[in-house]
Amino acid sequence: MLSVSEATSIIKQHQLTLPTETVSLTDATGRVLRETVRADRDFPPFDRVAMDGIAIRFADYEAGQRTFHITGVQRAGQEQQRLSDAGTCLEAMTGAMVPAGADTIVRYEDITLTDGQAIVLIDSVQQNQSIHYRATDRHAGDELLPIGTRLGPTEIAVAASVGMAVLTVTALPRVALISTGDELVDVANTPLPYQIRRSNTYMLRAALASLGITATLHHIADDEAVLESELTTLLANNEILILSGGVSAGKADFVPDVLARLGVQKQFHKVAQRPGKPLWFGTVAGSNPKTVFALPGNPVSTVLCAYRYVLPYLRSSLGLVAEPEHYAQLAAPVNFQPDVTYFLPVRLTSEPHGNMLAHPLPGSGSADFANLLNTDAFMELPASQGLFSAGAAFRVWVTR
Repeated sequence: MLSVSEATSIIKQHQLTLPTETVSLTDATGRVLRETVRADRDFPPFDRVAMDGIAIRFADYEAGQRTFHITGVQRAGQEQQRLSDAGTCLEAMTGAMVPAGADTIVRYEDITLTDGQAIVLIDSVQQNQSIHYRATDRHAGDELLPIGTRLGPTEIAVAASVGMAVLTVTALPRVALISTGDELVDVANTPLPYQIRRSNTYMLRAALASLGITATLHHIADDEAVLESELTTLLANNEILILSGGVSAGKADFVPDVLARLGVQKQFHKVAQRPGKPLWFGTVAGSNPKTVFALPGNPVSTVLCAYRYVLPYLRSSLGLVAEPEHYAQLAAPVNFQPDVTYFLPVRLTSEPHGNMLAHPLPGSGSADFANLLNTDAFMELPASQGLFSAGAAFRVWVTR
């Protein structure tokens, strides 16, 4: 069997190269940017009033003047006015241009207004205070959003501020999620005593939605001919297939053989890990490349493989910038002797001293679906160890 690192390396070697498309700014939320967004002018584009108050010459204040005659109002969105005479001021609103001739803003909170006069009440005014000077934040031409940025609310606002009404983004792949097994019934049906409802593909679709991908759901019975027929159609109509179930060593586990007959090249089958050992990964090369993940059907295995392998693969194929790695310290010792990588279900807490703690969760194996309700992440414990002490830090794959 392959190690976890070997399986990861093979998956990385078979990233899909997805095309680009242009979308309107209003439709770009959640998409992955494939062009650089630059400042079309300085940020801010002019010397800007940062606080409501009065605009004065600091030299007048420094000379001891505390009462200023108000000659007008500089409003936001108004052409720049001029402070023409010594000993005068202009009322100035937040976001307005700093009046020509002024170099200091005194807040309304620090003055009183009486009969057209502004009286400064404090002796701590500093020159240039409450002014946001031109190009303080960015210069025209500076990069604001690099290629590979996921477009959230803040990024959409930045793109709007530089006039990007249309954006080039990664085209979303067509993805089919396929459950197999005669024991599975639809979520709306009442299962017989020997049946269970389908849940894995619903989980997978929700996980993919976090990347903006809308996947279709399918179920195929344990019939080899039917499986081959339906997978033929799904391969033709999608770039990525993600199967759940049918990849172990049971008599009805037809998936690997059927995929081979359909021309899907197996890249690996089985990884030295727990849970998720039967993981299968394959590809179709050529002008219309395809990727197939066949995940073990047990729920915990499906979740682990989705977050450890499938979602990172999709993030990379979409062109997203690399996600930062997350680490946590074990809150209690763990003893796991088999010579495989152990993905330990954990509950995460952020402690007052700043560390993230991972609390091991008891469970009854890879079919313990209810245990996932308390699971925030899987901690990756290396195969080279068997005893893991409290306080030791390891990488975690966050599922919430």
